[in-house]
Amino acid sequence: HVQLVESGGGSVQPGGSQKLSCAASGYFYTSICMGWFRQATGKEREAVASIYTGAGHTYYADSVKGRFTISRDNAKNTVYLQMDSLEPEDTAMYYCAASRTSVCTWPCEPADFDYWGQGTQVTVS
Repeated sequence: HVQLVESGGGSVQPGGSQKLSCAASGYFYTSICMGWFRQATGKEREAVASIYTGAGHTYYADSVKGRFTISRDNAKNTVYLQMDSLEPEDTAMYYCAASRTSVCTWPCEPADFDYWGQGTQVTVS
């Protein structure tokens, strides 16, 4: 049973930082594509960043480039999203996702991922 569990959300002031974690279990973790998506109220789910857990290649949405950093700790089967210089526009539910394949492309869509976490709310105000 594949499981992704996010943590680290909450409220933060503009300009602040927050770090999200996504712990993966139940399948072969290394050398796959994992991503962070977000969905604001009334908007579609959008890709924020993705990482190929093998070589560590990373991809970012233009709106977060230079402010967010995706990383992984393969020993802990965990992917992180470090968010700095947060803006009110970053307010959303953030979801971790994993793909069964070893292909990590950008841009990516929710349909490219097979497994999802329950989401964690990030509020910037």
